[in-house]
Amino acid sequence: MPEVIFPGPEGRLEGRYHPQPAPDAPIAIILHPDPQFGGTMNNRVVYNLHYAFFKMGFTVLRFNFRGVGRSQGEYDQGIGELSDAASALDYLQAMNPNSKHCWVAGHSFGAWIGMQLLMRRPEITGFVSVAPPGPSSPGPGNYDYSFLAPCPSSGLIINGTNDRIAQPKETDQLVAKLQEQKGITITHEEVEGADHFFKNEEAHMKPMIETVQTYVRRRLTEGTR
Repeated sequence: MPEVIFPGPEGRLEGRYHPQPAPDAPIAIILHPDPQFGGTMNNRVVYNLHYAFFKMGFTVLRFNFRGVGRSQGEYDQGIGELSDAASALDYLQAMNPNSKHCWVAGHSFGAWIGMQLLMRRPEITGFVSVAPPGPSSPGPGNYDYSFLAPCPSSGLIINGTNDRIAQPKETDQLVAKLQEQKGITITHEEVEGADHFFKNEEAHMKPMIETVQTYVRRRLTEGTR
């Protein structure tokens, strides 16, 4: 998989770019967990999401937020990281000007950033949020989602029932709030017994990835927002 370096708001950003032969292939960016807690683009959930989207025919980019790996800059509590994600999407779109579909997927902190990116970028047609953090999760601020007013596109929220970092009851509250909105459909799936990182490959990671693929494939055939 080609390593890429592309310009970000605070200098270069390091990524892994996996193109499809078809020039009009759908595109996806994958966003990693909080760097303060060791999150990088090589996080297992991010890595597995990357390949899941690639196997579905997407051209995929995952990258390190500022200050992680070879990416320049310093951690910025999510504010700068959102700008990094926007720059990554700019880069991906510039490389794939004929793409008809654009998706964003993220794990934990990356899910929170991805859902903010939806509000900035109306061209995003779908999202996948894996274990989105809630108000009591460790990290910057209290992970408020009031910015999703309204949420501009349909998506999948998936979490484990044994998640101690992003508590399932807080995920349920987020989903309930979003499901009240008109014009979009929020699908919520839980992986029984899974923790925040879906550590058990067979019991938790594989079912999570299969659920994501089933959802995304259905959305692509429907062609709905």
